[in-house]
Amino acid sequence: MAPGKDDSSKAASELQYAPATLGIHGDDPLNSSTDVAPPMHVSTTFRYSHNPDELVPGEDEEASATLLQGLRCPLTFHQLTGFEPHVYSRLSAPNTSRLERILSRLCHGQALTYSSGLSSFHAMCVLLRPKVVAIYEGYHGCHGVLGILERLYGVKKVDLRDESAWDAAGLGKGDMVHVETPLNPTGEAYNLAEFAEKAHKRGAYLTVDATFGPPGLQDPFEWGADVVMHSGTKYVGGHSDMLCGVLVVRRKDWFQQLYTDRIFLGSVMGSFEGWLGVRSLRTLELRVQRQSKNTEALVSWLDGLMRAGSGEEGAAVAVSDDAIVVKELVARLQHASLQKKDMGWLKKQMPNGFGPVFTIWMRDRETAKRLPSKLKLFHHATSLGGAESLIEWRRMSDRTVDDRVMRLSIGVEDFQDLKSDLLNGMRELAKELRLGGKAQARL
Repeated sequence: MAPGKDDSSKAASELQYAPATLGIHGDDPLNSSTDVAPPMHVSTTFRYSHNPDELVPGEDEEASATLLQGLRCPLTFHQLTGFEPHVYSRLSAPNTSRLERILSRLCHGQALTYSSGLSSFHAMCVLLRPKVVAIYEGYHGCHGVLGILERLYGVKKVDLRDESAWDAAGLGKGDMVHVETPLNPTGEAYNLAEFAEKAHKRGAYLTVDATFGPPGLQDPFEWGADVVMHSGTKYVGGHSDMLCGVLVVRRKDWFQQLYTDRIFLGSVMGSFEGWLGVRSLRTLELRVQRQSKNTEALVSWLDGLMRAGSGEEGAAVAVSDDAIVVKELVARLQHASLQKKDMGWLKKQMPNGFGPVFTIWMRDRETAKRLPSKLKLFHHATSLGGAESLIEWRRMSDRTVDDRVMRLSIGVEDFQDLKSDLLNGMRELAKELRLGGKAQARL
């Protein structure tokens, strides 16, 4: 069905809907059956039109270009109202197209999905072809992709925090200033408007990995981002059962190039993953805001115990037994909610919560290694963003991280239950360490 006036009016009215509503109804124009829950389409190939006049052979360049324009996705750029025929699932498919339509609405741009978060980062690098990339620590997988590009054509990687290094490397027109915010694994946030200004005055692009700040928590385009990426495996999926990458752009030429590149890179999502993604977006805002609220409460509670008796604002007045346990095991905490001096810009950039991931630095390697075994509600596993809470001794999956670091991804469980589980686990670990210390002393 080609978009008409009625469809355009419908699209215009959708712009007024809140994100929670778009998560449920953003793909309504693609409904072609009476199913309330979208059906899963498993076909990789689709029948051509039965009308001979609509058949365009590939060797007809002008007509083929027109066809590709129509087939770039069953969405019309910005309007997102049409439902063009599908041909082959490497070009487009019903379930992934539904997912992209909702994501486009929620992310305020044109979204394309990929087989993984790293596939989307690679596609972004292929699109922009930077000679220099300013990047901080963050997700080690992105550094691995840049390592491949360095081997292929010599891309330079410089420290995001050091502008003098940018200039020494010649960071300029067409290069990338890549900001992951909140940051993996710490959960700390960066001022996007500040980095947008620094990038754009050099003619570079601001690319933002917003995985830890999904729709419902922040909108990087509002603060100057040129490209936004997500590892959709995390909060877009939200149930620890799908791999997904997402790129969102606002430039029509970039979207068309990304779509064409994806056809030949072959990094498309499967239909089942697309179906899972649509299912997940229905509850995205509910999940991420609940998870963020739980996280902020846990961080505030732990921070208060660590500062107990200090007389500082927010600290516990007395040094309780719980505070003694936490002080004994924990060296420090990291999370955006603790960036008190940054609240001026941070509350504007993340008005609905500061993200569901934070870091606990344990006193030493041994306490970090042993804490997960003392917990009942926190699964000891890598990745994040699912409805369940995870804890990871981060050294298990990232050798560049300090071996005292624990990354916590908070789920939608009851806050008091999570708090009790964490406290009981720390109590048990502290008791073991004390007994071990006494045994050592006797020896």
